[in-house]
This record gives sequence, C-alpha cells and structure tokens, in this order.
Amino acid sequence: MNQYSEQIKILCVDDERNVLRALERIFLDDDYEIVLAGSGDEGLKIMEESGPFQVVISDYRMPVMNGVEFLKAVYGRWPETVRIVLSGYADASAIVAAINEGHIYRFIPKPWNDDELRITIQNCLERYFLQKKNRELFEQLSAANQALEEKVQQRTEQLELRNRALEFSQSLLGNLPVGVAGIDINGMIAYCNDIAAKLLQGVCGDVFGADVATSCDASLGNLLEQVRRDKDISVDTVLGGKPCRVLGRTIPFCDNEAIVLVFLEV
Repeated sequence: MNQYSEQIKILCVDDERNVLRALERIFLDDDYEIVLAGSGDEGLKIMEESGPFQVVISDYRMPVMNGVEFLKAVYGRWPETVRIVLSGYADASAIVAAINEGHIYRFIPKPWNDDELRITIQNCLERYFLQKKNRELFEQLSAANQALEEKVQQRTEQLELRNRALEFSQSLLGNLPVGVAGIDINGMIAYCNDIAAKLLQGVCGDVFGADVATSCDASLGNLLEQVRRDKDISVDTVLGGKPCRVLGRTIPFCDNEAIVLVFLEV
C-alpha cells in the first residue's frame, strides 16, 4: 500500500531491454508505477508527457546521450526529481567526476543487489517528499511574510495619515483666534493652545500637564464641574482677572469623557 499522498512513478532508462525488465521485476511487490525508456531522448519525452516522476534511474553507458548527460537535462527541467545512475565498475571514476554535473543523488554499480536497490529507492522517496514538504513550508512562510509585509505597509500608511491629520489638527487648533484647552478624565490639562495658555497662566502655575484640582484656581475647577454636570455650557466669567466667555462640552475619549473648553476674551 502506498504510504504517500500521490502515486509513485519511477522512470528507468537503459538501452538494454533485459536490464529494464530486471529493474521492473524488483518492484513488482511495491505500489509503484514503473515506466521504461530505451534512451535518454525517449526518457525526456516520457517525462515531458507523463510526469512528474519522483525518481529516475538511468544507465551510464548509452548511445547518443549517456546517463550523466540525460540526468543533467533532467535536473535542468525537473530539479525536484531524485536522480540515480547505474554503471559498471569500469565507469566508476568517470561517474564520480560527473556526479556534480547531473546533481546525481546516488551511484549504484552493476551488478546491483536487489534489496539494496529497493532500500535506496525508499531513501530517494523519503528525500523527495521531505524536500517537497520543505518547499511547501517555504512557500507558506513566504506567503505569510508577504501578507505580513503588506499589513505592515498598510498600517504604516495609516499611521502616517493619522500623524499628518494630528499635525494638521494641532496646527489648526494652535492658530484659532480663540483659546482652546482639553482636560482628560483625571482632570489634567492635556492640550492647550497659545491663547488658552496665556489666559490660564493667571489661574494655574504650570499649564500643560497641570492637575486642575490641585494646581489651579478654584474658578477653573468649578467650570469643569459645571461642564461634567450639564454636558454643554456657555458662561461669562473672570479668569486671572480677565473677563471672558467660556464654552464647555464633554466629548467621548477612550471609553471615558474628556472636556473641551473654549475661551473668548470679552
């Protein structure tokens, strides 16, 4: 029973029919599809028309195109296929020198041992599916990285837009012809444009970051209490000895209510 998720196809290439039949007999008890070719050209054509093949076994000594030349062509077009070359001992030195050309996984001398060849094929299949799994994981990782880069880029663009909007808002508030101050839920002056800062200097020691309850005149604290109670006010008062009209309103901020005060000198 095939333990893998796809049909195992092994291509055997040799110009001697008796060698091909011997190879075919070795795998009769295995759930493999064994395909035979009598030359390198025929083997390439079969791979083109009937691939993919997980393993290719090729004889070294063949006319026109020898085994290393054939396996080199296989590597160039189907690099994931595991390549094995068969050869007599007389060719061993030439095979070893040519292994890098065809990126050959294993050199098996003739005559071979059937059991050893079957074990070699099993190792080839383990190598093939391990490399396939690694490729799939790498592709998934690359896709995840690409998606993350796109999200980071999108988030960066959003932050840049928000920063520009914040800079514009601060510039706009800073250049208004009236005083504007923002007080957070804890009663701290979190924002103050120049006009409001000059006005509040008369009632607060330090304006920015000042705690209204402890650092400012009670008149400002009373205004805040009135805004919290009424939500929206418009009153005439005196701050720091200067008469002014104060517009106040609560606004939602971070699941709480902040207060905005607008000061108009009269």
